[in-house]
Amino acid sequence: MIPMTDREFAELAEFIKARAGIHLKAEKRAMMAGRLQQMVQDKGMISFSEYYSFLRTGGSAAELALLVDKISTNHTFFMRESEHFSYFQHHVLPELMKRTGERDLRVWSAGCSSGEEPYTLSMIIDEAFSGGRNGWDTQLLATDISSAVLETARRGSYAAGAMKELPDSWRKKYFEPLAEGRYSVKPHLRSQVLFRRFNLMEERFPFTRRFHAIFCRNVMIYFDHATRYKLVRKFYEWTEPGGYLFIGHSESLDRGLTDYRYIMPAVYRK
Repeated sequence: MIPMTDREFAELAEFIKARAGIHLKAEKRAMMAGRLQQMVQDKGMISFSEYYSFLRTGGSAAELALLVDKISTNHTFFMRESEHFSYFQHHVLPELMKRTGERDLRVWSAGCSSGEEPYTLSMIIDEAFSGGRNGWDTQLLATDISSAVLETARRGSYAAGAMKELPDSWRKKYFEPLAEGRYSVKPHLRSQVLFRRFNLMEERFPFTRRFHAIFCRNVMIYFDHATRYKLVRKFYEWTEPGGYLFIGHSESLDRGLTDYRYIMPAVYRK
Protein backbone atom coordinates (compact mmCIF):
# COMPACT_ATOMS: atom_id res chain seq x y z
CA MET A 1 0.00 0.00 0.00
CA ILE A 2 1.34 3.45 -0.93
CA PRO A 3 1.22 5.86 2.04
CA MET A 4 0.03 9.45 1.57
CA THR A 5 1.82 12.15 3.56
CA ASP A 6 0.24 15.40 4.73
CA ARG A 7 2.24 17.26 2.12
CA GLU A 8 1.11 14.92 -0.68
CA PHE A 9 -2.50 15.33 0.36
CA ALA A 10 -2.16 19.12 0.50
CA GLU A 11 -0.57 19.24 -2.97
CA LEU A 12 -3.19 17.01 -4.56
CA ALA A 13 -6.06 18.77 -2.76
CA GLU A 14 -4.84 22.18 -3.97
CA PHE A 15 -4.45 20.83 -7.52
CA ILE A 16 -8.00 19.44 -7.49
CA LYS A 17 -9.42 22.68 -6.09
CA ALA A 18 -7.62 24.81 -8.69
CA ARG A 19 -8.66 22.61 -11.62
CA ALA A 20 -12.11 21.34 -10.59
CA GLY A 21 -13.24 23.58 -7.74
CA ILE A 22 -13.64 20.66 -5.34
CA HIS A 23 -12.55 21.55 -1.81
CA LEU A 24 -11.22 18.57 0.18
CA LYS A 25 -10.66 19.04 3.89
CA ALA A 26 -7.90 17.26 5.81
CA GLU A 27 -10.24 14.56 7.07
CA LYS A 28 -10.66 13.38 3.46
CA ARG A 29 -7.03 12.22 3.25
CA ALA A 30 -7.78 8.54 3.93
CA MET A 31 -10.62 8.61 1.39
CA MET A 32 -8.39 10.16 -1.27
CA ALA A 33 -5.53 7.74 -0.62
CA GLY A 34 -7.85 4.74 -0.79
CA ARG A 35 -9.57 5.79 -3.99
CA LEU A 36 -6.38 6.75 -5.85
CA GLN A 37 -4.27 3.83 -4.66
CA GLN A 38 -4.91 1.37 -7.49
CA MET A 39 -4.75 3.99 -10.22
CA VAL A 40 -1.34 5.23 -9.05
CA GLN A 41 -0.02 1.68 -8.87
CA ASP A 42 -1.39 0.86 -12.33
CA LYS A 43 0.69 3.75 -13.69
CA GLY A 44 3.80 2.13 -12.27
CA MET A 45 4.34 4.92 -9.74
CA ILE A 46 5.66 4.42 -6.24
CA SER A 47 4.41 7.57 -4.49
CA PHE A 48 1.65 10.16 -4.60
CA SER A 49 4.35 12.79 -5.10
CA GLU A 50 5.26 11.10 -8.37
CA TYR A 51 1.60 11.11 -9.39
CA TYR A 52 1.30 14.81 -8.48
CA SER A 53 4.35 15.65 -10.62
CA PHE A 54 2.80 13.70 -13.49
CA LEU A 55 -0.44 15.68 -13.21
CA ARG A 56 1.38 19.01 -13.14
CA THR A 57 3.74 18.36 -16.04
CA GLY A 58 1.93 15.99 -18.37
CA GLY A 59 -1.56 15.47 -17.05
CA SER A 60 -4.21 15.95 -19.73
CA ALA A 61 -7.86 16.94 -19.38
CA ALA A 62 -8.66 13.23 -19.53
CA GLU A 63 -6.36 12.57 -16.56
CA LEU A 64 -8.06 15.33 -14.58
CA ALA A 65 -11.45 13.82 -15.40
CA LEU A 66 -10.22 10.41 -14.24
CA LEU A 67 -8.96 11.93 -10.98
CA VAL A 68 -12.30 13.66 -10.38
CA ASP A 69 -14.13 10.39 -11.14
CA LYS A 70 -12.15 8.67 -8.42
CA ILE A 71 -12.80 11.21 -5.67
CA SER A 72 -16.41 12.12 -6.52
CA THR A 73 -19.62 10.52 -5.35
CA ASN A 74 -22.05 10.45 -8.26
CA HIS A 75 -25.18 9.34 -6.45
CA THR A 76 -28.46 10.44 -7.97
CA PHE A 77 -31.84 9.12 -9.12
CA PHE A 78 -34.86 10.18 -11.13
CA MET A 79 -37.06 12.89 -9.54
CA ARG A 80 -34.47 13.70 -6.84
CA GLU A 81 -35.69 16.79 -4.96
CA SER A 82 -38.98 16.56 -6.82
CA GLU A 83 -40.22 19.99 -5.69
CA HIS A 84 -37.88 21.54 -8.25
CA PHE A 85 -39.29 19.49 -11.08
CA SER A 86 -42.83 20.33 -10.01
CA TYR A 87 -42.04 24.05 -9.99
CA PHE A 88 -40.34 23.80 -13.37
CA GLN A 89 -43.32 21.90 -14.77
CA HIS A 90 -46.14 24.00 -13.35
CA HIS A 91 -44.64 27.50 -13.22
CA VAL A 92 -41.50 27.94 -15.32
CA LEU A 93 -42.51 26.06 -18.46
CA PRO A 94 -46.02 27.50 -18.84
CA GLU A 95 -44.56 30.99 -18.47
CA LEU A 96 -41.91 30.36 -21.13
CA MET A 97 -44.38 28.75 -23.53
CA LYS A 98 -46.55 31.87 -23.49
CA ARG A 99 -43.82 33.94 -25.11
CA THR A 100 -44.57 35.11 -28.60
CA GLY A 101 -42.00 35.12 -31.37
CA GLU A 102 -39.04 33.23 -29.90
CA ARG A 103 -39.46 29.46 -29.90
CA ASP A 104 -36.21 28.48 -28.25
CA LEU A 105 -36.16 26.88 -24.81
CA ARG A 106 -32.66 26.93 -23.33
CA VAL A 107 -32.13 24.75 -20.25
CA TRP A 108 -28.76 23.69 -18.82
CA SER A 109 -28.21 20.78 -16.45
CA ALA A 110 -24.78 21.69 -15.05
CA GLY A 111 -23.18 18.77 -13.22
CA CYS A 112 -25.61 16.30 -14.76
CA SER A 113 -23.86 13.19 -13.39
CA SER A 114 -25.25 9.97 -14.90
CA GLY A 115 -28.15 11.68 -16.67
CA GLU A 116 -31.17 11.24 -14.41
CA GLU A 117 -31.72 14.99 -13.99
CA PRO A 118 -31.59 16.04 -17.67
CA TYR A 119 -33.71 13.08 -18.76
CA THR A 120 -36.30 13.99 -16.10
CA LEU A 121 -36.35 17.58 -17.36
CA SER A 122 -36.68 16.33 -20.92
CA MET A 123 -39.66 14.17 -19.97
CA ILE A 124 -41.34 17.18 -18.35
CA ILE A 125 -40.70 19.27 -21.45
CA ASP A 126 -42.04 16.51 -23.70
CA GLU A 127 -45.20 16.26 -21.61
CA ALA A 128 -45.69 20.03 -21.83
CA PHE A 129 -45.41 19.90 -25.63
CA SER A 130 -47.59 16.81 -26.01
CA GLY A 131 -49.57 18.52 -28.73
CA GLY A 132 -46.43 18.95 -30.86
CA ARG A 133 -43.34 21.15 -30.73
CA ASN A 134 -44.68 23.59 -33.33
CA GLY A 135 -41.20 24.62 -34.38
CA TRP A 136 -39.82 24.92 -30.84
CA ASP A 137 -36.19 23.97 -30.20
CA THR A 138 -36.39 22.12 -26.86
CA GLN A 139 -33.07 20.25 -26.81
CA LEU A 140 -31.39 20.81 -23.45
CA LEU A 141 -27.69 20.92 -22.58
CA ALA A 142 -26.27 18.53 -19.96
CA THR A 143 -22.65 18.85 -18.84
CA ASP A 144 -20.31 17.24 -16.35
CA ILE A 145 -16.57 17.19 -15.73
CA SER A 146 -16.58 13.38 -15.52
CA SER A 147 -16.21 11.49 -18.78
CA ALA A 148 -17.26 8.25 -17.08
CA VAL A 149 -20.64 9.49 -15.86
CA LEU A 150 -21.29 11.19 -19.21
CA GLU A 151 -20.78 7.88 -20.96
CA THR A 152 -23.31 6.30 -18.60
CA ALA A 153 -25.72 9.17 -19.29
CA ARG A 154 -25.40 8.80 -23.05
CA ARG A 155 -26.15 5.08 -22.81
CA GLY A 156 -29.31 5.90 -20.89
CA SER A 157 -29.57 2.50 -19.18
CA TYR A 158 -30.81 2.45 -15.58
CA ALA A 159 -31.71 -0.01 -12.85
CA ALA A 160 -35.31 -0.13 -11.73
CA GLY A 161 -34.33 1.22 -8.29
CA ALA A 162 -33.22 4.55 -9.78
CA MET A 163 -36.65 4.96 -11.38
CA LYS A 164 -38.99 4.17 -8.50
CA GLU A 165 -40.08 7.81 -8.09
CA LEU A 166 -41.09 8.16 -11.75
CA PRO A 167 -44.79 8.01 -12.62
CA ASP A 168 -45.69 4.64 -14.15
CA SER A 169 -46.98 6.40 -17.26
CA TRP A 170 -43.58 8.01 -17.84
CA ARG A 171 -41.77 4.72 -17.33
CA LYS A 172 -43.92 3.13 -20.01
CA LYS A 173 -43.78 6.09 -22.39
CA TYR A 174 -40.09 6.95 -22.22
CA PHE A 175 -38.27 3.69 -21.39
CA GLU A 176 -37.79 0.29 -22.94
CA PRO A 177 -37.31 -2.74 -20.66
CA LEU A 178 -33.97 -4.52 -20.86
CA ALA A 179 -32.69 -7.71 -19.29
CA GLU A 180 -32.03 -8.06 -15.55
CA GLY A 181 -34.54 -5.42 -14.49
CA ARG A 182 -32.90 -2.52 -16.31
CA TYR A 183 -34.54 0.09 -18.53
CA SER A 184 -33.25 2.11 -21.48
CA VAL A 185 -34.26 5.66 -22.38
CA LYS A 186 -36.10 5.62 -25.71
CA PRO A 187 -34.24 7.21 -28.65
CA HIS A 188 -36.68 10.09 -29.18
CA LEU A 189 -36.11 11.31 -25.61
CA ARG A 190 -32.36 10.68 -25.72
CA SER A 191 -32.13 12.84 -28.84
CA GLN A 192 -33.48 15.80 -26.86
CA VAL A 193 -30.47 15.90 -24.50
CA LEU A 194 -27.05 17.11 -25.65
CA PHE A 195 -24.34 15.72 -23.37
CA ARG A 196 -20.99 17.52 -23.27
CA ARG A 197 -17.94 17.40 -21.01
CA PHE A 198 -17.43 20.78 -19.33
CA ASN A 199 -15.47 22.00 -16.34
CA LEU A 200 -17.37 24.65 -14.36
CA MET A 201 -14.02 26.15 -13.33
CA GLU A 202 -13.30 27.33 -16.88
CA GLU A 203 -12.66 31.07 -16.90
CA ARG A 204 -14.87 31.57 -19.95
CA PHE A 205 -18.13 29.80 -20.63
CA PRO A 206 -18.32 28.93 -24.35
CA PHE A 207 -21.99 29.77 -24.92
CA THR A 208 -23.54 32.16 -27.40
CA ARG A 209 -26.91 32.66 -25.70
CA ARG A 210 -28.18 32.78 -22.13
CA PHE A 211 -30.32 30.09 -20.50
CA HIS A 212 -33.91 30.31 -19.31
CA ALA A 213 -33.18 27.79 -16.53
CA ILE A 214 -29.94 26.46 -15.04
CA PHE A 215 -29.98 23.42 -12.79
CA CYS A 216 -26.79 23.04 -10.73
CA ARG A 217 -27.90 20.90 -7.82
CA ASN A 218 -25.71 19.26 -5.19
CA VAL A 219 -22.56 20.33 -7.02
CA MET A 220 -21.52 23.41 -5.08
CA ILE A 221 -21.49 21.51 -1.77
CA TYR A 222 -18.01 20.42 -2.86
CA PHE A 223 -16.82 24.02 -3.31
CA ASP A 224 -15.58 26.53 -0.77
CA HIS A 225 -17.32 29.88 -0.28
CA ALA A 226 -15.21 31.89 -2.73
CA THR A 227 -15.42 29.28 -5.49
CA ARG A 228 -19.17 28.94 -5.01
CA TYR A 229 -19.91 32.64 -5.42
CA LYS A 230 -17.54 33.05 -8.33
CA LEU A 231 -19.51 30.32 -10.11
CA VAL A 232 -22.87 31.82 -9.13
CA ARG A 233 -21.80 35.15 -10.67
CA LYS A 234 -21.05 33.33 -13.91
CA PHE A 235 -24.40 31.58 -13.78
CA TYR A 236 -26.10 34.96 -13.30
CA GLU A 237 -24.30 36.33 -16.35
CA TRP A 238 -25.53 33.37 -18.42
CA THR A 239 -29.13 33.46 -17.17
CA GLU A 240 -31.76 35.21 -19.29
CA PRO A 241 -33.51 38.10 -17.53
CA GLY A 242 -36.40 36.45 -15.73
CA GLY A 243 -34.63 33.09 -15.87
CA TYR A 244 -34.12 30.66 -12.99
CA LEU A 245 -31.29 28.99 -11.08
CA PHE A 246 -32.03 25.72 -9.25
CA ILE A 247 -29.51 24.53 -6.65
CA GLY A 248 -29.59 21.60 -4.21
CA HIS A 249 -31.66 21.67 -1.01
CA SER A 250 -28.47 21.24 1.01
CA GLU A 251 -27.14 24.43 -0.60
CA SER A 252 -28.15 28.06 -0.18
CA LEU A 253 -27.13 31.50 -1.40
CA ASP A 254 -26.55 34.53 0.79
CA ARG A 255 -29.05 37.02 -0.63
CA GLY A 256 -26.65 39.85 0.10
CA LEU A 257 -24.00 38.29 -2.12
CA THR A 258 -26.05 37.46 -5.21
CA ASP A 259 -28.24 39.45 -7.57
CA TYR A 260 -30.60 36.49 -7.94
CA ARG A 261 -33.93 36.91 -6.18
CA TYR A 262 -35.04 34.15 -3.80
CA ILE A 263 -38.21 32.37 -4.98
CA MET A 264 -38.46 29.25 -2.81
CA PRO A 265 -35.98 26.89 -1.12
CA ALA A 266 -33.09 26.35 -3.56
CA VAL A 267 -34.79 28.26 -6.40
CA TYR A 268 -33.65 31.74 -7.47
CA ARG A 269 -34.59 34.11 -10.29
CA LYS A 270 -32.79 36.78 -12.26
